[in-house]
Amino acid sequence: MYAHRRMAILPEDVSLQEIVPVSEDLVIEEVFQDTHVIGSDTTVKITSRDVDLELWLPFGSQAKIFLQEAHKACEELLNQTVSRGFPPQFLWLSKYKQKKDFQLHGSLRMEHAHGPSSSTNQKGDSDLLAIKHGGKERDSHVYEGGCVDPIAGRHSSDLETCSDASPSCPARRPATKPEKMKPDITDDMVRKADILPTSKAQILTMPQFGLRDNLIKSELLKQEEKYTYIRNYRIFAGTYNVNGKSPKEDLKPWLSYDSEPPDIYCIGFQEIDLSKETFLFNDTPKEEEWFMAVSESLHPSATYAKIKLVRLVGMMLMLFVKKEHAAYVTEVEVETVGTGIMGRMGNKGGVSIRFQFHNTTLCIVNSHLAAHTEECDRRNQDYKEICSRMRFIQSTLPLTSLTIMKHDMIIWLGDLNYRICHPDVEVIKKLIALKDYKKLFKYDQLAKHMEESGVFQEFMEGPINFQPTYKYDIGSDNWDTSEKCRVPAWCDRILWKGSNIKQLEYRSHMALKISDHKPVSALFLAGIKVVNEELCKKTYENIVRVLDRMENDSIPSVSLSKTEFQFENVKFMQLQVQTLTIANTGLVPCQFEFITKLDEPSYCKPWFSATPNKGILSEGERIEIELEVYVNKFTAPSLNMGTDRIDDILILHLQRGKDYFLAIYGNYLPSCFGSSLQALCYMKEPIREVKPERIQELERMVKENGPFDSLANEEPLDIPKEIWMLVDHLHRNASLQGDLFQQPGLKSEFEEIRDCLDTGIPDFLPGSNHSVTEALLLFLDALPEPVIPYNFYKKCLESSCSYAQSEQVVATLPQIHKNVFNYLMAFLQDLLKNAVYNNLDVPTLASIFGALLLRPPPNATNQGDVIENKKAAQMFIARLLSLKDC
Repeated sequence: MYAHRRMAILPEDVSLQEIVPVSEDLVIEEVFQDTHVIGSDTTVKITSRDVDLELWLPFGSQAKIFLQEAHKACEELLNQTVSRGFPPQFLWLSKYKQKKDFQLHGSLRMEHAHGPSSSTNQKGDSDLLAIKHGGKERDSHVYEGGCVDPIAGRHSSDLETCSDASPSCPARRPATKPEKMKPDITDDMVRKADILPTSKAQILTMPQFGLRDNLIKSELLKQEEKYTYIRNYRIFAGTYNVNGKSPKEDLKPWLSYDSEPPDIYCIGFQEIDLSKETFLFNDTPKEEEWFMAVSESLHPSATYAKIKLVRLVGMMLMLFVKKEHAAYVTEVEVETVGTGIMGRMGNKGGVSIRFQFHNTTLCIVNSHLAAHTEECDRRNQDYKEICSRMRFIQSTLPLTSLTIMKHDMIIWLGDLNYRICHPDVEVIKKLIALKDYKKLFKYDQLAKHMEESGVFQEFMEGPINFQPTYKYDIGSDNWDTSEKCRVPAWCDRILWKGSNIKQLEYRSHMALKISDHKPVSALFLAGIKVVNEELCKKTYENIVRVLDRMENDSIPSVSLSKTEFQFENVKFMQLQVQTLTIANTGLVPCQFEFITKLDEPSYCKPWFSATPNKGILSEGERIEIELEVYVNKFTAPSLNMGTDRIDDILILHLQRGKDYFLAIYGNYLPSCFGSSLQALCYMKEPIREVKPERIQELERMVKENGPFDSLANEEPLDIPKEIWMLVDHLHRNASLQGDLFQQPGLKSEFEEIRDCLDTGIPDFLPGSNHSVTEALLLFLDALPEPVIPYNFYKKCLESSCSYAQSEQVVATLPQIHKNVFNYLMAFLQDLLKNAVYNNLDVPTLASIFGALLLRPPPNATNQGDVIENKKAAQMFIARLLSLKDC
């Protein structure tokens, strides 16, 4: 069992908390209560001689996988009779054995009571929340992060035991203990991990037993027109950039604007918290504040169930449905993508919730793209990164990668930050005063880039008949009168894509005044595919009969478009993609999968991926597989050293058929990114001009920590020339640059900067100051051994309480590492002298460089409190930047 804090993002956010061995007397059963309120998840009881646990598993695919795997392990163990203690293969776990009443499980054990005075500890934001306005009904709620329950001061635990995902059928308990009966479904109940019998998903999400079941699922999806019909539902989508403010005014003028209550609410926020603590640790009390404000402002004529909440720093997205619809919401998944500095910080990016409603898949995206009028290219890049990196986990066999665009309906909302591009602000304000929005829209950046730059292709937006929603003086409807005097703009937008969906309303809500933005909402009429149970059953039976006949006719076979793929001149952080086409040439459907080779952990090397890596093809069908080669900070060092190369063999396996072999080969162009500081200091020329043997020898000596005796006649550089070029450029050109180290650069400009550093051509760095800044951060992040070596990590944390002690640790660093560290500190201290222009301060720089210069050892078995360690690392850097005890 692993514990993690709210919204775990990095591996360090997760720590091993407890190990429960699978023993002969272990019983795992799903607990069914007589009544279930909105908000109940799958309750699982785990008992044995030494264990007594009751867990809440969020409804969904990961809960199903947990149950399936646990029961599978128990069934296998029944064949190995062990009278007492741990089975032989688990003897190594004896040191983890706990007493029966150990304290840890006290925080996991949860009372399943639902009275207004009961205490409930729940975790996981996939809980459903019943909200009854005008009455006394308000069931307990919990959402991602374990916030305070407003009822009777209840609190949720910070310990999560499983992931959120889509609903599925409950697994059977292998033990001999009598199984509790599941109660009949009534109008007062909401499904837990199981699916209502009326949903076709009951068939589609059954446990995978092999090729036959997967083929049936695939064919059912293809023939859904035979057993579904269209029913209309109303969807309310809203977006609001709240500028870090708390909800101090009623949200009903926004969320309850229409006379008829919507069936579904999709509500997105941006900038719910602008504090540095939220940016650094993704933790904020304002999540709960805005959740409560929303839940209290939903339409008073209906009762709603909260399906999901997801947040990344200041972006938050919530999904509610009418209580009577909750049972038909399945396969709920969330994803987040940060597109801020270094392509991963969450101050900009997107959060998303995807789900299936009846038989229609929907994806809701809330994004906050790059700011400032001139940053259109950066906004376009943010959009494309969200689209490419937002991939949802599927528990069932994927026919293709589940990306945003692989849904029947998509609603994309948020602060997209596209501006009105006109040289005269007075002309813009005059058009607004005349309400000539049609003429004003001609200058809208988003409309222009949708036509010219390939962003939001095939998305639609309703006519804008409201004035720009940004920027206002807070507390008023007056345009910005600050020193910056921002030009009015339609930053806050709602777009959609898909068939059977049309927009009924598109409006802003001027009554809300707490932010410099105004909220926007759109009302949609969505035609949802609903399953006819009788027709679905007949379709299912026909598919089974056809498969019965086909299975005896032939074995599966496919043809491949090619079996050799050459990737030439692969570069650091530059994706190369080729396409493999697989065609089913047999007489029966086939299931394919790339399988692992003997004694290897994955089907491919870490710099390679195939998307999708498994799937099903009907007779005569073909599919395109994207083969991607991408070298990052984890794989670059071994390629630079020569211990790895762009060379691999893939095995494509057909279920009940033959194996096919694919050859992947190419060459990697060595880069200073991913090279060690010591090796670079011995390279006087650009790395591309250095012989590969020389690079490999230098990196080998660094890795083996051996003496550089063979290089005794060579005098190394004090610091790598690449660091000098980056820092010198910034020192000369960017000292007065606003938002330095906080505004991302462009990917295309980073690639030019990387090539310049690796080849020496041209002899000056191209790109904007922000791109050069990001290149410096990526360079430091890619170092195999950080500027402060791993073996100094613990000393630095221990000395972070004292400036004098911190200085002493730095004095003992290896010479080259010490030179680089002091050089960087001098540069940052110089930047702070111009803080009034570049908006930098010690905490900001300490947070960014604390994570880059002082990284925890990758194989550390016990890193203690991850958050406290991060804070100590920041304090270490802060003391050395300020030259005093803070």
